[in-house]
Amino acid sequence: MLIIFNPVAGRRRAVALWRVLDLLIENGVKVEVAETQHAGHATELARQAAREGAFMIVAAGGDGTIAEAANGLIGSQTALGIIPLGTANVLAKEYRLSTAPRAIANTLAYKRCKRLWPGVAQLPGGSHVFVQMLGLGFDGAVVNGVRPMLKRAIGKGAYVWQSLWEAVAYDFPPVRLSVDGVAHQAASVVVSKGRLYGGPYLLAPQAHPETPGFQVVLFEKSGALSALLSGAALPLGLLPRCPGVRVISGSHVEFASSNTGILTQADGDSLPGVPRGVVSAESPISLIVG
Repeated sequence: MLIIFNPVAGRRRAVALWRVLDLLIENGVKVEVAETQHAGHATELARQAAREGAFMIVAAGGDGTIAEAANGLIGSQTALGIIPLGTANVLAKEYRLSTAPRAIANTLAYKRCKRLWPGVAQLPGGSHVFVQMLGLGFDGAVVNGVRPMLKRAIGKGAYVWQSLWEAVAYDFPPVRLSVDGVAHQAASVVVSKGRLYGGPYLLAPQAHPETPGFQVVLFEKSGALSALLSGAALPLGLLPRCPGVRVISGSHVEFASSNTGILTQADGDSLPGVPRGVVSAESPISLIVG
């Protein structure tokens, strides 16, 4: 079993990984850990394992690491297992996967699969696969502004702090886009594969991560008050019903060229530019769910 791990995740997450590895080894599973050396390395490792005919590879990390590994498996028969070590672990919560070491080991051993159909952001310099969400505007500014040291120290609290700061500091330039050919404008946009956001919190109730297509969440009102109200509604499960929040279905999202400079994130990681569009991956991958 090849396990792909990002050593930048820190000592605490390395300890959590070894708890799972100890259980796998105790049960006779032969494991190999490959540490990533640079951005995109998880994709290269996963793709090579798929070419060699591996039944499964395992991504140990957060949603960003999982998305990198998934990118290397698209179009192959190799399944993806995950050891959730991220701050929010949104994909694991989407598929109701446990973060307890023994339950993770059992899930990987049973090898039962469900489909996961990633999205692809078309960037000027290439493409970026995401497994849960892509955000532009205020959402992207929050992720871009979070300091890694603070994130490691207080976890999701770092996003709360940054959201409060951005509510005052962010200028809320309009995001212009079209969904299946219909034009829209919003203060912030989240293109979601799954129902959840930021952990266990409901964002897009009608999302189906096992099929192609997206739920596009439009935050149509700008300003600090609207951003703070949305933040308060999220943990209460009320965000999709907030005034000024609209959720629409779509299969192809295009972003206007005038969006240059608007900050973007995918699966909790900053992106280097604004995507031209978002489409579904050419095929699904198999996700190990136990």
